[in-house]
Amino acid sequence: MERELPACPVETTLLMISDKWKVLILRDLLNGTMRFSELRRSIGNVSQKVLTANLRQMERDGLVHREAYPEVPPRVEYSLTETGRTLQPIIEAMKDWGTQYKAEHAA
Repeated sequence: MERELPACPVETTLLMISDKWKVLILRDLLNGTMRFSELRRSIGNVSQKVLTANLRQMERDGLVHREAYPEVPPRVEYSLTETGRTLQPIIEAMKDWGTQYKAEHAA
């Protein structure tokens, strides 16, 4: 079931990546495929429940691909979809802005 998207394109973008954890998931998956435990370690102080919920939402939105392998123990890997990869310039712009801001406002 597709959700209704806002008329404003900026609001649509914010809807897709507005959560702090979603931006960090995007940042990390831009470097390639990762397993759940790798993502959790890389992101830092995020609970398993919150990370799972964000990954599921991003999968529903078409930003993340989830690949489950029928192995024992089960192995699940996450990667960005083609649509998810199109957010790279936005994430890089956020990184550049943050770097500049920190340089100008460092105590």
